[in-house]
Amino acid sequence: MINFRREALIAPGKTASATAFAHEIAAYMKDAYGSVIEVCVPIGGNPQRIAWSVQYKDLAAYDATAAKLLTDKRYWEIVGKGADNFLPAGFEDSLWRGV
Repeated sequence: MINFRREALIAPGKTASATAFAHEIAAYMKDAYGSVIEVCVPIGGNPQRIAWSVQYKDLAAYDATAAKLLTDKRYWEIVGKGADNFLPAGFEDSLWRGV
């Protein structure tokens, strides 16, 4: 099992709109790709963060979805609409393998 997580730093005063945006992206991914994405917020540490977490069967399944997203115009429209909710260069992606 491969776990993908994208963490983002929320811009000041944008927590509510960033949370709504995070759920919009998650809903789109479920409708378009069948990916069940969990939207997460931290319990401790910097509270101005939000994350998306999703599991894939294997690296090939992750890679197939990532490749499709590169040319998905609707996905990029949604991303562009929500960009002002986050700090520039405030994203970090990670891949984890279950053991």
